Amino acid sequence: MTGKRSVFRPNSLFGPVDPAAEAGYEDPPPRKGFFTDTSVCIGCKACQVACKEWNGVPDDGFDLLGMSYDNAGSLNANQWRHVAFIEKTGPPAPARPAVDLGMPTVGPPPVEEAAKPDFRWLMSSDVCKHCTHAACLDVCPTGALFRTEFGTVVVQDDVCNGCGYCVAACPYGVIDRRHGPEGAKNVGIAQKCTLCYDRLGAGLEPACAKACPTDSIQFGDLDELRERAAARVEHLHEAGVAEARLYGNDPEDGVGGTGAFFLLLDEPEVYGFPPDPVVTTRDLPKMFRRGTAAAAAMLAGAALAFLGARR
Repeated sequence: MTGKRSVFRPNSLFGPVDPAAEAGYEDPPPRKGFFTDTSVCIGCKACQVACKEWNGVPDDGFDLLGMSYDNAGSLNANQWRHVAFIEKTGPPAPARPAVDLGMPTVGPPPVEEAAKPDFRWLMSSDVCKHCTHAACLDVCPTGALFRTEFGTVVVQDDVCNGCGYCVAACPYGVIDRRHGPEGAKNVGIAQKCTLCYDRLGAGLEPACAKACPTDSIQFGDLDELRERAAARVEHLHEAGVAEARLYGNDPEDGVGGTGAFFLLLDEPEVYGFPPDPVVTTRDLPKMFRRGTAAAAAMLAGAALAFLGARR
């Protein structure tokens, strides 16, 4: 059983913390999260389909965008999981070490060196980051967004008033208000990944991780996932994949580390990620103190001017 108590700590907007304990849960379970290994993503979009089916996320059109084989575009209110197909020009990357995916071994004939393409595909399944320091929580005026005992961030549809403050506050551009299609539920309400909070409560893994055929999306205790990810990067480096790196795993970064982090094979910007994300509410306490001091100084000046005028 986990209880909740009122709590406030001065480091709420910076520094590494246990987000569930910070939210007031007593003896919470280990923090849960996602480790997405893009080096084994095959772009099948099974995670997108599983997310939609389990959470009742409506169809968003699925129109080819003319930029790649991606037919979804980005995360939005109707797309809580999004598999990006990034066409990277230039010479192909060094061959990655083989990973046994349990697939049939029969394949196309080998391609001659001269016929190899001058681009490569980078595929990655994006999702809400479930930040340690979540600006969406800080700005929500109704308490519709809340921190769960698993350290994740969830929107309560029946409490959200659709103000959109969380949309502007998210440094990753994840949250969005639903605008349709016709007949969809929760139109006008902020929507995003819940990390399948209902499934976690029943001891199940999220639908996207369950459906992933290559274990590109791995779910579990966040500390264990970070250890697993570090070992995977080390293995790739030893195999000659020098560009492999982790994104979002550092508790000392601008959002205190994320609950959903990634192994990337290129710069974060290539995947559409901000290179140095910062919780957008970080400077609010300092701004408030300075604003209060400025207001007090103005009032003091006005009082002195008034008293001087009466003499």
